[in-house]
Amino acid sequence: MVRSPTRRTLLSALVKRSFSLAGHRTSVALEEEFWTALLRIARLRGQSLAAVVVAVDATRAPDRPLASALRVMALLASEAGSFHTDRTQP
Repeated sequence: MVRSPTRRTLLSALVKRSFSLAGHRTSVALEEEFWTALLRIARLRGQSLAAVVVAVDATRAPDRPLASALRVMALLASEAGSFHTDRTQP
């Protein structure tokens, strides 16, 4: 009998990465898909992933968790078509 994947197995596990923000080490846990999107944003901007995280941290609302702000950034970039390398494509 072949078991169909459950909703839980379809979701990526959280992946933790550590950064230095304002002189303090902090860890952020995101799904691999979000890390991939953020790495793509960094590459398109000619920045490191750490530089993107620092920029998001500096501009997020004080009541918004960093992980949430990073997910929103990835989502907005995706919706805006920022991932297309050929700007003639929508």
